[in-house]
Amino acid sequence: MAGIQKYWITVVSKDHALGGVTGGFIQINHGSQAPLKRMSPGDWIIIYSSKQTVEGDVKCQAFTAIGQVTDDEIYQHKMTESFIPYRRNIKFYDCNETPIVSLIPDLDFIKNKQSWGYPFRFGFFEIDKADFELISKHMLKAEA
Repeated sequence: MAGIQKYWITVVSKDHALGGVTGGFIQINHGSQAPLKRMSPGDWIIIYSSKQTVEGDVKCQAFTAIGQVTDDEIYQHKMTESFIPYRRNIKFYDCNETPIVSLIPDLDFIKNKQSWGYPFRFGFFEIDKADFELISKHMLKAEA
């Protein structure tokens, strides 16, 4: 895998995140192709779910899935006649849902600890390796 491995966070409701985990894909920012093009095979992606469901208001505020980009393919998937979002294949790993609150003080990508939700408004962004390692340490289940 050529290039430097990168680490990404995307914001997806928990119900949609679980659908992506089951299907082995990621769909970002309402099916936009642009963020998918920024990723490369071997890159890691963490899903942050601010809400339990896309339509609801019940908060989740946890990292709900973690995986790696498997290939270079970006493809469209017809969900309805008028909605044909772009997707990318991801190998998701068995993980623990990890609430964000206890990690906020130690995450460098969160500059303002009082307004910690701000970075997530972008829906998709790169984080550094140290932040990835902190989050993934809590998420990834130890092999028994």
